[in-house]
Amino acid sequence: MAERLYFRQLLSGRDFAAADPIAAQMRNFAYLIGDRETGEAVMVDPAYAAGDLLDTLEADGMTLSGVLVTHHHPDHVGGSMMGFTLKGLAELLERVSVPVHVNTHEAQWVSRVTGIPMSDLTAHHHGDKVNVGDIEIELLHTPGHTPGSQCFLLDGRLVAGDTLFLDGCGRTDFPGGDADEMFRSLQQLAALSGNPTVFPGHWYSAEPSAGLEEVKATNYVYRASNLPQWRALMGG
Repeated sequence: MAERLYFRQLLSGRDFAAADPIAAQMRNFAYLIGDRETGEAVMVDPAYAAGDLLDTLEADGMTLSGVLVTHHHPDHVGGSMMGFTLKGLAELLERVSVPVHVNTHEAQWVSRVTGIPMSDLTAHHHGDKVNVGDIEIELLHTPGHTPGSQCFLLDGRLVAGDTLFLDGCGRTDFPGGDADEMFRSLQQLAALSGNPTVFPGHWYSAEPSAGLEEVKATNYVYRASNLPQWRALMGG
């Protein structure tokens, strides 16, 4: 399947939204995932300049068939929150009409932040699959950073959003965050088989991706093996 897989990791402020200083500062990753034979592709977390991402996808000869959302924060989907507004998903949907796949616990948050009606969002549960051509993407519910954060598992790759970085994990002190849930989500990811390559939601480390076993060995969030240790580690 690897030869069919179309997979691109794109950095905000460099590969898209190149003239946007906020995009450059935030160092978000967006992802394009598709099937080269069918030409279908999905976009993960379009923000800042979603049109740039669509232009890149189309220049590669692919057609957008959907959007996967890791969570509702504006640096991942655009919209307004905590006093600032960014472009993103809403502007993309003005250009193309495609399904937007969110976790069922995140749908209201995505709608509230982006202004996109709930009826335009496709809500999923943990373990649901989204197919892009013959590429199967498994949706993993990983609450903690937000109530409906989700990661995407496909073909030896884990697109981890803001649940797991190569160094650290997403904050849990924003609205909807939960430190105990984050611990459980990190342990869920640690138990994945096959040593998938972790592709995070931000570039906060020396490398842009790494194998899960390496992340588990080097990331401080895996020093805790139980909730009391986790709470002590995180200052709770």
